[in-house]
Parts: sequence; C-alpha cells; structure tokens
Amino acid sequence: MLKKQPLPASAGADDVPRRLYADPGLPDRIFRWVLRSGGGFVLAVMLLVGGFLLYRAWLALDKAGLSFLTTAQWAPDAGRFGIAAVLVGTVLIAVVAVLVAVPLATGAALYIAEYAPPRLRQTLISVVDLMAAVPSVVYGLWGAFFLQDKVLPTARWISAYFGWIPVFHVNGAEPDDPLASPSVYTSSTFIAGLVVGMMIAPIVCSIMREVFSQAPAGEREGAYALGATRWGMIRSVVLPFGRGGMIGGTMLGLGRALGETIAVYMIISLTFDIQWHVLQAGTSSVSSLIALRYGEASEFSMSALMAAGFTLFVMTLIVNFVASTIVARSRSGAASDA
Repeated sequence: MLKKQPLPASAGADDVPRRLYADPGLPDRIFRWVLRSGGGFVLAVMLLVGGFLLYRAWLALDKAGLSFLTTAQWAPDAGRFGIAAVLVGTVLIAVVAVLVAVPLATGAALYIAEYAPPRLRQTLISVVDLMAAVPSVVYGLWGAFFLQDKVLPTARWISAYFGWIPVFHVNGAEPDDPLASPSVYTSSTFIAGLVVGMMIAPIVCSIMREVFSQAPAGEREGAYALGATRWGMIRSVVLPFGRGGMIGGTMLGLGRALGETIAVYMIISLTFDIQWHVLQAGTSSVSSLIALRYGEASEFSMSALMAAGFTLFVMTLIVNFVASTIVARSRSGAASDA
C-alpha cells in the first residue's frame, strides 16, 4: 500500500510563477533605441512643422477668426480673405482624382496579384513603382499640353446629357452647337482631377496589390475546393480580406491628392468663387493659391498664406491618420501557411 508523501515546506513558494527576464544584449538595446529615436524624431519634426505654420499664421487667424473658413474672397491687404473657395476646389479635385484612381488601381492590383503570369507580374510591379516616382511636373505638362484637348469632347458630352445634374452643369455652354468655343470646359476641376488621379493611382495600386497578395492560402484553396471559380474566390476571399487595405490605400491617395501643387497649378485657372461645377472652366486649390501668391505677398498676406497652409496641413494629417488606423486594423498580414 502506497503512502502519501508529505509535501516539502517549500512547495507553497513554488506555486508562485517566477518572473522571467531575458537580457536582450547590447545589439538589441541599441536597435531598440535607434527605432525609438527615429519614431520620436519623426513626431518632433511633424510638431515643429505644425507649430511653425501656426506661429506664422496667427496674425491672420487672429484678425479673421472663424470667417477665415467661410469667406471666399482673397484680399488679405484689404481685410477680406478666407479659404472657402479654395477649400471647396481642393476637395472637389481630390474627390474627382479618387473616383478616377480607385477603379483603375483596383483592377490593376487584382490583375497583378491574381491573374498575371509570374514573369509579367514582376515587370508590372516595377512599372507601377516607377510610375509612382514620376515627378508631378511631368504629369502637369502631360495634362496641360496633351490630355486637356483630348478630354474636351468628353466634357462636352457629359454636359450635354447630364447637365441637369447641378455638378455637371456648365454656365454659358452650348453643347448642341458644334461650333461653340470649348474654352468653357478648359482648366476645370474635371481635368485637374484626371491628372491627379493618374498621379495617385500607382500609390493606391501598390498598397492594394500588397494587401491582395497576403490573402490566406488556406481560404483560397478552401474556396476552390467548394467549386468556386477564380472570380468567385476573389469575391469571397481576396476582396473581403483586403477591404481594410483598399479603404486605407484610397485615403492615403486622397491625402496625396489634397496636397498636390505643381500639376494642379499648371492646369487650373484660379478663381475665388465657390464653384461646384466640375466641368466648368475655373477652379482653385489651397496649394495652388500658395504657389501663385507666395512671391508677391506682403507680411500680412504671407501670414494669410501660412494660415491656408496650416489648414491644408491639418486636413492632410487627419486623412493620413485615419488611413493608417484603417490599415492597421485590417486583416493584412494574417496570411496562413496552409
């Protein structure tokens, strides 16, 4: 008969879990310090930029108050200035750019990730990355001297058949007269949005392609095992998996579109009226306003331009922060090895 052995006196102490400590070593500590320093440096630079803009803009903001966001005129030296018109133009150009870029980027990303042969896939990835590195002035020249003339018939057709929609109405247009001057359609929000859309499409495409390629292999094979076609697998697995990345990539492209300067400046005809007609000549943007009036600005006008730049800085920061949050909360990177 076995007897139960008494527990040693130290048994109670062994029940308490011990705290484990592993010395990371000098290389790991240096690497961690470098990463923290880099992150802190980026945040410090961002705060310094925002603080500098706010400091230089305070003179104009203190005088204008909240009317700075509601006034369409731009005459700082006369005491009447605001960014209502240029803010509306900036948002409309960015919206048109996103509406153009997202379908193109989604189709290209799906083809590269799901349909393209391996050799062609690498070539297309390199081409898309190179397109994202093209300077904006090149896109501006292309839009001003090539695309604008090619797009005018399309703008006329949209105005003729959809002019009853307020956003597509063009004041003074005669779409039924083939001899009417096309100048009412030039330098419009539509043309500027097309150019900016071509600029941001490679960036959005790269983000979407990366997310689509990380869809779990197990779920892909499961969809095929249940009899799904390739398109059915994409609809049921790839697109739901990449939804967060698609939204995040779209908003990152929107942030880039809001701050585009040279390409928009070369195309639009700057006006200071709130202009909702995207096909009509004349629009505005915050970045183009700063580029146009910077060289001739007085001290107070410079403060007003800094206030406009600070507003654009805050808008872009909010858009990029929301995009980063959406990307971080998506399923990206959860791919299985099955």
